[in-house]
Amino acid sequence: MSNFIKEFKEFAVKGNAIDMAVGVIIGGAFGEIVNSIVNDIIMPPIGWLIGGVNFSDLKVELPKVVLDSGIELAPATINYGSFVQTIINFIIIALCVFMMIKGLAKLKNSKEAEAEAPAAPAEPSNEEKLLTEIRDLLAKK
Repeated sequence: MSNFIKEFKEFAVKGNAIDMAVGVIIGGAFGEIVNSIVNDIIMPPIGWLIGGVNFSDLKVELPKVVLDSGIELAPATINYGSFVQTIINFIIIALCVFMMIKGLAKLKNSKEAEAEAPAAPAEPSNEEKLLTEIRDLLAKK
């Protein structure tokens, strides 16, 4: 049991696990921001353009069911508007994540290009210059 706890502790404090936890938390907050953008900014004009329709309210009502005892059950509904809203949310979230990853990759590539740029060769020291002159003079003899 203590070995299990030790392994769990090593896993939990590794950078990867902590990075993943931070990513999940930030991803959840990002999802809420994108949902707000979709629901509060993008969808109202689209609903207005199509005649004031709110996608979330779109549904097909199935026929009412009356039991043998005479009790009428509330009709079941197929909420296809909610499905359409979810698809639109997904597309916008996927687009935002794509643009964010593309931007991060571009930033990473530019930093790598700067790091890979060869440094200008250093000016030879006075000793190296003197030794080069001596070598050249000895080669002439």
